[in-house]
Amino acid sequence: MEKVFENQSIYKSYFQLALPVVFSMVASMIYNLADTFFVSQTQNTDLIAGVSLCTPLFSLMLALGDIFGLGGSALISRLLGKKRYQESRQISSFCFYAAIAVGLATSLILLVFQRPILTMLGAFGSNYRYAADFYQIMSIGAVFIIVSLIPGNVLRTEGLAKETMIATVVGTAITIVLDPFLIIGLHLNAYGAAFSTVLGYLISDIIFIYYIIHRSKNISINKKEVKITSTGIKEVLLIGIPASITNLMQSFGTALINNSLKPYGTKAIAALGISLKIYLIVMLVMVGFAFGAQPLFGYNYGAGKFRKLFKIIRFDLIVVVISAMITAAMIALAAPLIVRTFIKDQTIIQESSTMLRILLTSTPLIGIILVFTTLFQSSGQALGAFAMSICRQGVILLIVLETFGKLFAYQGVIWSQPVADLLTCLIGSFFLSSFVKKIKNKTS
Repeated sequence: MEKVFENQSIYKSYFQLALPVVFSMVASMIYNLADTFFVSQTQNTDLIAGVSLCTPLFSLMLALGDIFGLGGSALISRLLGKKRYQESRQISSFCFYAAIAVGLATSLILLVFQRPILTMLGAFGSNYRYAADFYQIMSIGAVFIIVSLIPGNVLRTEGLAKETMIATVVGTAITIVLDPFLIIGLHLNAYGAAFSTVLGYLISDIIFIYYIIHRSKNISINKKEVKITSTGIKEVLLIGIPASITNLMQSFGTALINNSLKPYGTKAIAALGISLKIYLIVMLVMVGFAFGAQPLFGYNYGAGKFRKLFKIIRFDLIVVVISAMITAAMIALAAPLIVRTFIKDQTIIQESSTMLRILLTSTPLIGIILVFTTLFQSSGQALGAFAMSICRQGVILLIVLETFGKLFAYQGVIWSQPVADLLTCLIGSFFLSSFVKKIKNKTS
């Protein structure tokens, strides 16, 4: 661990930690595209729309896992920087078992309140049956998805990014292999898509647990080490809840846009579902680089190495923005061709290509927002982390969507997200300035 965080150059450590996360994100991206591709091959618009409407459900599960995954890893990074190793073991054990409890409770709640939740997500008419099929299997497997966020994040705090990548890639590969067999071969449609996803996460969880037991020195899932003070719980939740809200807001934002598109028909919702899946190509690359730096942010902040921390922040911003611009430009140029691989309906191809290109206009800003978010989480800046969590796809998007939707109708709806991204980036810049000033006052 000391080799990665203390003895190597910033650039080598950065890429050693970030690239495996990027590869993990690419694997997730391939899964998302493959899942959308195989669902779209049925040429059933209601099925495509039904599965797309359940995207917020998946985001909800990731959000709940982030409470303990990102909240725990942010605290553990700082503890490792301070050489407080036993506390890091206790925090990781607590986070693991807390996530299991939350996962089981989530399954129960989702199944009991299935109909009102699906209605809230925008399921209606002929797409409701497919949305319900997908929803049921995902609800049953919620614990496997939620729990995966804990070892997937905390292992990286020890520099075990490669091991995290292996677990993620293997689980994703199993999902991709099962998708065509279950969705098309056995005609299980939405059931097949959901089951392959849940099984892939279960396999990843098993591999994660193996690495914690056999490779990690300062991360634990031993029940006997679930000893945490009220202060420790508070520190996990102060960062974990804003991180969770970020994903909840993603669910909220997607549901908002889906409902805003309902007056324009099922094809508009299907087009948005496909464009968002393709858009993940850029998003996940940026997430990989931004969150790959999280252990470095937390470790150096905890160790009080602020000059090194600022260098990492600058380098991370450069890498994320450049990668976002290159990837976005490539996808924007090939948008109709990419969309056409998922669906043959010319109206959906045209609408989805337009939506995709509009979403891509703000990708460099999103990259900056992600670096801000990661930094505030890693350094325990709860207010900044909370602000980032509620703005982009929450409060700011709601205001912009309501305003632009009324002023510009359909065009206003699909331009709302880039405008919200710009405003959120400005808010993040304010909090970054305050953070830098705080550090300079501390070291002067």
